[in-house]
Amino acid sequence: MERNRITSVTVYCASSTQIDECYFSAARQLGKLLAEKQIRIVNGAGSIGLMKAVSDAALEAGGEVTGVIPSFMVEQGWHHQGLSELRVTETMHERKQLMAELSNGIVALPGGCGTLEELLEIITWKQLGLYVHPIIILNTKGYFDALIEMLHHAVDEHFMRPQHKGIWQVANTPKEAVELLYTTPLWDKSVRKLAAI
Repeated sequence: MERNRITSVTVYCASSTQIDECYFSAARQLGKLLAEKQIRIVNGAGSIGLMKAVSDAALEAGGEVTGVIPSFMVEQGWHHQGLSELRVTETMHERKQLMAELSNGIVALPGGCGTLEELLEIITWKQLGLYVHPIIILNTKGYFDALIEMLHHAVDEHFMRPQHKGIWQVANTPKEAVELLYTTPLWDKSVRKLAAI
């Protein structure tokens, strides 16, 4: 099977600092692995939490990180000031659009409402054929079990088609997440017609 050409991956993740060390460890491992494969990381440019952990690990390993952040957050001083590149947007919507445009793969780490919203939006875009690249859910410590169950429940109750289960892949380790970026087939845009049930 032909492997995907992955050059840039958007990483969704938390800015919280009050979380278990296992989440930080997985974030650092992911940042290091992506850097070692010369894959640029795109994230929300946060200076704390898992965003910082991913960025710092990648930079320490010689990788590149592009942060995308709205101007009001920069004004609050919330941005990481040591990234390879900082892209400032006017709105949160523009931020998410640019983060998707700059990537040919998504990895979602555990996070709160913002992370969940980003993940569900990109799943929706892929369902509509607007995003065709791999979406990998890194299920550290079983964090996403309930969400994955909910997505499968949506299929079981016919709010989504069975084919839509192929929109996302689930990884239990950072190494598995990186491998899935390369091996998950690109989404066929013709499935747009399947968006309606």
